[in-house]
Amino acid sequence: MQEFRAAVIDDETQAAKLVGRALEKLGFEVETFGLGHTFLARMAEDPFQLAFIDLKLPDVSGIAVLESIKTGFENIEAVIITGHASIPSAVEATAKGASNYIVKPFRLQEVRSVAREALEKLELREENLRLKEALRETPPLKDFLGSSQVMLDVFAMIRKIAGVNCNVLLQADTGTGKERAARAIHDLSPRKNKTFVSFNCGGFTEELISSELFGHEKGAFTGATATKIGLLESANGGTVFLDEIGEMPPNMQVKLLHVIQERSILRVGGTQPIELDIRIIAATNRDLQEAMAAGEFREDLFYRLNVVSIYLPTLAERKADIPLLANHFLETFNARFGKGVKSISSQAMEVLTQYNYPGNVRELENIVQRAVALAEGDVIGTRELPPDLLNLAFSSIGTPGLLPLEVVERRHIQHVLEATGYNKGLSCTILGIPRTTLWRRIKQYGLDAGDEE
Repeated sequence: MQEFRAAVIDDETQAAKLVGRALEKLGFEVETFGLGHTFLARMAEDPFQLAFIDLKLPDVSGIAVLESIKTGFENIEAVIITGHASIPSAVEATAKGASNYIVKPFRLQEVRSVAREALEKLELREENLRLKEALRETPPLKDFLGSSQVMLDVFAMIRKIAGVNCNVLLQADTGTGKERAARAIHDLSPRKNKTFVSFNCGGFTEELISSELFGHEKGAFTGATATKIGLLESANGGTVFLDEIGEMPPNMQVKLLHVIQERSILRVGGTQPIELDIRIIAATNRDLQEAMAAGEFREDLFYRLNVVSIYLPTLAERKADIPLLANHFLETFNARFGKGVKSISSQAMEVLTQYNYPGNVRELENIVQRAVALAEGDVIGTRELPPDLLNLAFSSIGTPGLLPLEVVERRHIQHVLEATGYNKGLSCTILGIPRTTLWRRIKQYGLDAGDEE
């Protein structure tokens, strides 16, 4: 771990020395400055990672110093030093990027607490950067489907991070394979022989989440007739996957943060802490930065979970993988349904690759499942695809209404049958085809033929 550099900018010598000594005891390399401009010149030469800035300096305001360093060094941790009369200005400074403030006359313990919090953020940020730098040029992950570059990058990240005992945040839309990625990290990690558990944080009450994650003691509440071990405790030594972490209620966020910090839990109704050794992999489709700004997600929990962030691309972002995935699902559902479908026609595959899949891989899986179930021959054609998929697929490339001839024919025959009340003779006259051809088309397209004549 690198030695971080800290600056104290305060023209009151004794106050600057007090803060400097506290920082040195935490391992910072410290420099003190009596003027804001002197500090800024030094900052430009050799940047600091932490700065304690007095609001009232002889040459320039502390707010101006803060704004200057945040413009060029947005990741610097800044703490404002203020007097009681200037507390509103210190609060204003936090809105402009300061992480905290201390009020004169301050106690040494207060300085140490604020500095320790800043150090923790710096260490987490450095670890994030170090790990991200290492996530490069790794061979593809076995047993995963995808040959696009964006997925090869994901595989490389999973392989690199699996052996590092840190928390991971998966940023991904529904249907992109969040749990599969979490399981891959677990299976490649030293925890692979331990338990993997998953829990969806969305759509449940705080009480239910607490009971499921932490468990409860017998008699903890009405109906608690026996002790229940929660998911966190059951996964001791292993991995816990928390999906939709952005939906976790605020009070549960506090409890989860305590688990991560203290490495222990209390069952509901319990009094004895239970030591815990788990790795947490969280996933969200929310923008947690926006959630933090709105006060809906804790910043300290975010940094604890986001040691390494992995973005799982949508299927629309990896269309090159659609043929590989579609043929994999074809084999899967052939086996499940006892079918003998051998391939997907080029026309059908073209439609599949043009569609944008708001439901991602899961939607493609459902489409292929339906096609295999409906297929009567050994090839899936466009007639086995959902009727609306064709229009949607071509609309996505800006050419709505361009449909294969067989789709137009299928729809027209069905329209004529419905218009004639399923009178086969009249339908053949209108269509200009023999009755035997009509029957073949009805069977070929799986059309509603009305009541048998």
